[in-house]
Amino acid sequence: MSGPVPVSAEERFWSHVVKGPAPVDCWIWTGAVGDDGYGRFWVPQDAGGQRAMRPQRWLYEHLTGIALHPTVLLLHACDVPLCVHVDVDQALSHLAPGAHRGNMLERVQRGRHRNASTALRFAGLPRSERVRLSRELREAFRDHGWDATAVRACRTGIAADTTTLW
Repeated sequence: MSGPVPVSAEERFWSHVVKGPAPVDCWIWTGAVGDDGYGRFWVPQDAGGQRAMRPQRWLYEHLTGIALHPTVLLLHACDVPLCVHVDVDQALSHLAPGAHRGNMLERVQRGRHRNASTALRFAGLPRSERVRLSRELREAFRDHGWDATAVRACRTGIAADTTTLW
């Protein structure tokens, strides 16, 4: 009696991704979400067992063949924590290798830190709230597929039904 056919890591990865229709759209991770609001992807190890890693990091290493040093981060150009849009063409990729210092500078430049003029709903939120919002976004994509309005709401904190001044 034969068992189930093993599924490759690549097949498992793509089964948890919803891609937007345009080449510049986010690719939303719909798999596990850690307590930091970012995705988790379990990868089998040669010696047995598994290890968890961020899915965008796995995809970057898979596509480029470059194993990133643990101190190297992948910085989101789109500011969507669940986006895994990694492309070897940097003009299309939403993620690029960078350092913690660069990540902190981008955070200030994009207004993702708390100050008197911060408007983004993620800025200054407790970690538990950021996780809740990431999981809410994940569920929306799991249940309904691609949703540009949900991505816009995630990036800006402005929902489609929010009234405008004009």
